[in-house]
Amino acid sequence: MRTLSLAQARRVAIHAQGLARTGRQARPSGPVTMAHLQRTIDRVGLFQIDSVNVIARAHLLPAFARLGPYDPQLMDRASRGTPARPRRLVESWAHVAAYVPPETFQLLRFRMRRAGERGFPARVRQKHPEVYAHVLDVVAEQGPITASQMHELLGHERGPKDHWGWNWSVAKQVLEACFFTGDLSVAHRTSQFERAYDLTSRVLPPALADAPELDEREAQTRLVELAARAHGIGTVRCFADYFRMSTAETAAAVARLVESGVLEPVEVTGWKRPLFLHAEAALPRRTQARALLAPFDPLVFERRRLLELFGIHYRIGIYTPAEQRTDGYYVLPFLLGEEFAGRTDLKADRSRGTLVVRTAFMEEEGPAASTIASEMAQELGECARWLGLSRIEIADGARGSLVGALARAL
Repeated sequence: MRTLSLAQARRVAIHAQGLARTGRQARPSGPVTMAHLQRTIDRVGLFQIDSVNVIARAHLLPAFARLGPYDPQLMDRASRGTPARPRRLVESWAHVAAYVPPETFQLLRFRMRRAGERGFPARVRQKHPEVYAHVLDVVAEQGPITASQMHELLGHERGPKDHWGWNWSVAKQVLEACFFTGDLSVAHRTSQFERAYDLTSRVLPPALADAPELDEREAQTRLVELAARAHGIGTVRCFADYFRMSTAETAAAVARLVESGVLEPVEVTGWKRPLFLHAEAALPRRTQARALLAPFDPLVFERRRLLELFGIHYRIGIYTPAEQRTDGYYVLPFLLGEEFAGRTDLKADRSRGTLVVRTAFMEEEGPAASTIASEMAQELGECARWLGLSRIEIADGARGSLVGALARAL
């Protein structure tokens, strides 16, 4: 069995995610085009969606980390479509809510079918069968419609807010149930980031709209292969997490991929779990990575992998009470070379045209503070330019071991 060093495994993972910034992964010297974005889509395979907008929407940040400043309208265009220009991304429950290529949406069909047989969608349909049928009729007749428009049309009121996020009207419950099962899909997001639902047959590209569901075993194998390709190297747990598959399903698919030669069992010095290397993974000798990664970036999805591979214990902060946060609210790990060198809590203060640094920390091992600060300052400058902000400011009371050096570098 082949043995890799931990440094080699790190470079494999970084390159697999399109973050190496060498060769074809160098950031474009001119305007970022749809072709550039498509290469990122092909490599990463999904963009997680989240409503938090403290810097920018979560699905926009991974493309910035890989491409540098780009027009967010590219992402919007990719997730909308016309008969002449089918969409490149569709929304689905993949790694939670995410944008995925339409072909990947098809691979997830077996999960949608399962959802319709049990769980939340089945309960909604059993409890509100007439509303379920009526909602589908309304969407079929009127086209893309939001939950707000639907519950106003049907005269439904929101329920009591018993706990966070679940004061849904019956109309909203039905729309979401239909989204889970694939009866409806998301045609687009509104300016308020609200889903507009339409028939899936009108959202998918025509070539896929009527395609039959793939055999479940084949679909699972292809999903795990996509996850393994995006990781470059990883464990069964790593691959399972990418599309939120069960460990048992993933392990069976990994065994099939090993048998077919797509995955190779390997050992990594210091990473004491069974590991698998994708046959097409590059083993680069160096990486020039420099990126601020969103909390929902695919490279940092799986926190145990992040700890074992890069030695960084990372938590986002937004789900932790303020008094218990160690690193801040919306904390971005800073990737430099083949390691995570620091982390920072940022906020885009659009009213003042300012990117605010609320915390900045060095990791325990890594380059000197002045080196990290200089590189982070350059990346913050790129981020501010992308966001259309004219200033970068260290917040009053900012804390962290890197704050002083970063202030000097800025």
